[in-house]
Amino acid sequence: MQEGQASINRKRVELVCPAGNLPALKTAVDNGADAVYIGFRNNTNARNFPGLNFSRDEAAKGIDYARNAGKRVFLALNTYPVPRLWDEAAASVDMAAAIGVDALILADPGLLEYAKATHPGLRLHLSVQGSATNRQAIAFYRERFGIQRVVLPRVLSLEQVRRLVEKSGVEIEVFGYGGLCVMAEGRCALSSFVTAESPNSAGVCSPAHAVRWHETAAGTDSYLNDILINTFKDDEAASYPTICKGRFKVNDHIYHAIEEPTCLNLIEILPDIQRAGISAIKVEGRQRSRAYVATVTRILRDALDACNRDPETFRARPDWIEQLNLLAEGSCHTLGAYHRPWQ
Repeated sequence: MQEGQASINRKRVELVCPAGNLPALKTAVDNGADAVYIGFRNNTNARNFPGLNFSRDEAAKGIDYARNAGKRVFLALNTYPVPRLWDEAAASVDMAAAIGVDALILADPGLLEYAKATHPGLRLHLSVQGSATNRQAIAFYRERFGIQRVVLPRVLSLEQVRRLVEKSGVEIEVFGYGGLCVMAEGRCALSSFVTAESPNSAGVCSPAHAVRWHETAAGTDSYLNDILINTFKDDEAASYPTICKGRFKVNDHIYHAIEEPTCLNLIEILPDIQRAGISAIKVEGRQRSRAYVATVTRILRDALDACNRDPETFRARPDWIEQLNLLAEGSCHTLGAYHRPWQ
């Protein structure tokens, strides 16, 4: 096969980027995102922080902006509504269909059924919150609800993902950059214990009303309700308090007892992602700033374009890694479960 023909036949990996508001959506589009994912300003999405997300009119404006640039907008309705929130969730599905989103990202089977029955032409993606990690589970969602893409949990090796691409019969999307979670994609018993709210229905693992900061002579203490999560020195960057990334005293030693802060970054294995037939890589971070969105989107766009031109000689540039690490939790990155050299 000629080199030009091989390039044409290679599958282009879609870059899906976050937007917590309309300016961030425009920033993602302007910096090279192929698609942007957003949420409504209510309990239906898993980044339900004050000051974030979209009204109906803002979402419609964002869709117009993206469409004019030839890009797509996905809308995440990926929490599991409790009975009193069902009407809000169903109405949000209707609103998403009415304004013409390119896809709905859903997790709850009831909402998937409602979307399929009420809006049969609406493209459905299975959220990472659905935790489908095997082809039988994916087949169930495909056959029952007609999903066309699944966002995989960050617990599978690259070889396991490759096999799912071959066997699942739907598009596969994986996380390519952003924060990690030690729980099964948001099913956080620790957060529920401390805040009495489930992340999968309230939309956040550390709801803002439970977060407290206290200045001391030693620095800054962060609390979730009455639980001390972390103490930051004056010259240390303070992160948003989550139980899993807190520092606790264990056997008279204070350190990250559950997980050290770090960031998933797949930029070094983009040729492997492409060869595996993965349809899209997703950037985590709808709660992050426009500067974060701009930098991560621009670097991943450059890297994906370089990989598309010549995957055989592709190497991640040191300046890409350096800039992304500056935005990463703990200022470092990992390949996470994707890299398992013993397999």
